[in-house]
Amino acid sequence: MKPKKKFKLFSVILSVICVVFVAEAAAPVAAIGNSQYFWWLFLMLTFLLPYGLIASELGTTYEGEGGIYDWVTKAFGHRMGARTSWYYWINFPLWMASLAVICPGLVTTMTGQTLGTFGDIVVELLFIWLVVLISFFPISDSLWILNGAAFVKVFLALLVGGLGIYVAVTRGVANDYTLGSLLPSFDLKSLSFISVILFNFLGFEVVCTFAPDMENPKKQIPLAIVSGGLVIAAIYIFSAFGIGVAIPTADISTSSGLIDSIQLMLGQTDGLVVTLVAFLFILTLFGNMASWSLGVNNTACYAAKHGDMPAVFAIKSAKNDMPTGAAIMNGLVASVIVVMAPFLPNQDLFWAFFALNLVMFLFAYLPIFPAFLKLRKIDPDIERPFKVAGGKGFLYLLVALPMILIITSIVFIAVPFNLSAETMTQVLPITIGAIVFIVIGELIIVVKKITK
Repeated sequence: MKPKKKFKLFSVILSVICVVFVAEAAAPVAAIGNSQYFWWLFLMLTFLLPYGLIASELGTTYEGEGGIYDWVTKAFGHRMGARTSWYYWINFPLWMASLAVICPGLVTTMTGQTLGTFGDIVVELLFIWLVVLISFFPISDSLWILNGAAFVKVFLALLVGGLGIYVAVTRGVANDYTLGSLLPSFDLKSLSFISVILFNFLGFEVVCTFAPDMENPKKQIPLAIVSGGLVIAAIYIFSAFGIGVAIPTADISTSSGLIDSIQLMLGQTDGLVVTLVAFLFILTLFGNMASWSLGVNNTACYAAKHGDMPAVFAIKSAKNDMPTGAAIMNGLVASVIVVMAPFLPNQDLFWAFFALNLVMFLFAYLPIFPAFLKLRKIDPDIERPFKVAGGKGFLYLLVALPMILIITSIVFIAVPFNLSAETMTQVLPITIGAIVFIVIGELIIVVKKITK
C-alpha cells in the first residue's frame, strides 16, 4: 500500500505563513514611518492580490519541482529560464548571510556575553551549516520545524502588537498620527524600504514546489495561498501598528528592530522576556531558511538537470533524493560572505546583504508575470484547476502592476542617485554586487551554451 503523505492542508497553510511571513523584515518597514500603513494596503491590492492569483493558477497548472523556473522556461525558453533560476538561487545564500550576521547579537542578548569577531563568525557559520543540514531532508521530515516556526512567528507578531498598544495606552503614542504623516512619503530612504514590503509578500510559489509531498495539491495550493495571505496581511498590519504607536521611528534599527522594539517597550535590555524573545526569534530564522531552502534547492536542481545551471546543483542524495549539491553551494557561498563581512566598509551588514538579496530576488520574479500571459496564449488547452477570471484588459493590468512595482523597487534600492559619502558606502556596493551577479548569470549561459 502506498504510504499516506503527511502534508495536509493545515500544514500547507502553516508553511505559507512560515515561508511568506518574515519577522526580521519588520524593522526596515517600520523605519518608513506612519506612511507604512498606506504602503501595506496599497501593495496588498496592487501586488499581493495579482501575484497570489497568478501563482495559484501557475502552481496548480504546472506541478513539479521546477517552480518559477519551469513557468518561465515554458513561456520564454531556456535562456530566460537560466537567468531566472540563477537570480532565484543566488538570493538565498545572500539572505542566509544577512540572517547569520544578526545571530551573534541575539546570542549576546540571551547570554549577556560579547563574542568578539572570531566568536561572531563561529556563530554565523554554525547557523549557516545547521540550515544546510536541515535542507538535506525532505519537507515532510521537517514539518515540525515549519509548523513550529509559523506558530512562533505569529506569537511574536501578536506580542509586539499587543505590547505596542499597551505602551501607547499607558505612556502615550510615540509618533504623531496626523493625516499628513499617514500619506505616502516619497523620499529615497522610504522608497528603498518599500521593496521590503514586496519581499514580505513573496514566496507563495515555494509552496507549489512542495506539491509532490501534498495529499491534494490542486485543491490545497489555492486554499493555502488565499487563507495564508489573509492571515499574514492581518498579522503584518497588527504588528506594524504596535511598533508604530510605541517606538519613535528614529529609534528603530534596521538590523535588530524586533528585539529593539521589545526592549524599548519593556524598558529593559535583558531579563527573561527579552531572552525568550531573542531565542524564539532565532527559531524563526531557522524556520525561514528551512522552508525557503527546500523550494530554492529543488528549483536550482531541476534547472541544473535541464542544463540551465552548473552541474553541481544537480547532485542529489542517493538515500532520499534531496538536492544536496544546491544545499552545499548555499552553505559555501554564505560562509564566504560572512567571513569577508568584518572587512567590508558598510557595517550595517544585515541591510547590505539583505538589500542585495532583495535586488536579485526581485529580478527573479519579473519574468513570472508576462510568462502567465504567454502560457495562456501558447498553452490554452491545458487543464487549469484554478483559473484567474477576467477579460484581457483585467489580465494585462494584473500583470503590469506587479512588474511596475518590482522595477521601481529595484531602481530605488540599487541605483545611486547622488555621489554623497552615504551613497558610496551604502548603495554603491549593492549596485556593484547586483552587476557582478548578473554578469555571472550571463557567463553561465555562455559556458552552458544555452542558445534558446
